[in-house]
Amino acid sequence: MSARDDILGRVRRGVGKDDFVGRREAAVAAMQTLPRGPRPAMSADLVSRFQGKAEYLSSSVEAVPALAAAPAAVARYLAANGLPGEAVATADVGGLAWADSALRVAVRPAVDADKTGISGCFCGIAETGMLMLLSGPDSPATVSLLPETHIALVAVSRIVATMEDAYALLKAERGTLPRAVNFISGPSRTGDIEQTIVLGAHGPCRVHLILIGELL
Repeated sequence: MSARDDILGRVRRGVGKDDFVGRREAAVAAMQTLPRGPRPAMSADLVSRFQGKAEYLSSSVEAVPALAAAPAAVARYLAANGLPGEAVATADVGGLAWADSALRVAVRPAVDADKTGISGCFCGIAETGMLMLLSGPDSPATVSLLPETHIALVAVSRIVATMEDAYALLKAERGTLPRAVNFISGPSRTGDIEQTIVLGAHGPCRVHLILIGELL
């Protein structure tokens, strides 16, 4: 044993770091029993609160009763805003009947030239009106971040109350974090120049949410 190993060994023993298994078990137990902090009072109608908060953040919102109605809703939104009927989409929503609504949708990561990106989302957060998106092979982050227009399909059954609930759902369903977790809170904005809010400074200038499912 070298002098260095001897010294570091004595330091580890002195601070109790040799008991790696015990320390890990203690850390896991502590994380599982953390008390929840204060939360805002919310009614049982999480969907209405989510929609109101999302609109406050400058997102537009439309509701449809079923996922099959989403392509027609996307076509209406694009036509109403004078946008071309073509987009790039994540694979989790790419299999919808887009062509039936005269839309040309490519399932792939977005590039700079793409004007509209369509994605699903892991869940919506009623407290703030934000979306929680997870990166992965079927849901590249570029689709929601690069195009000027981001359209997200949000199942009303996936709207949770708080950010803590969103992370609890992620832990329960996925177990581990993906490479990236993105929170979308409306169009990109900045107030750097004369404190004037400008949308689309470093991301989409339009965010449109299509709520999927029967509303309460």
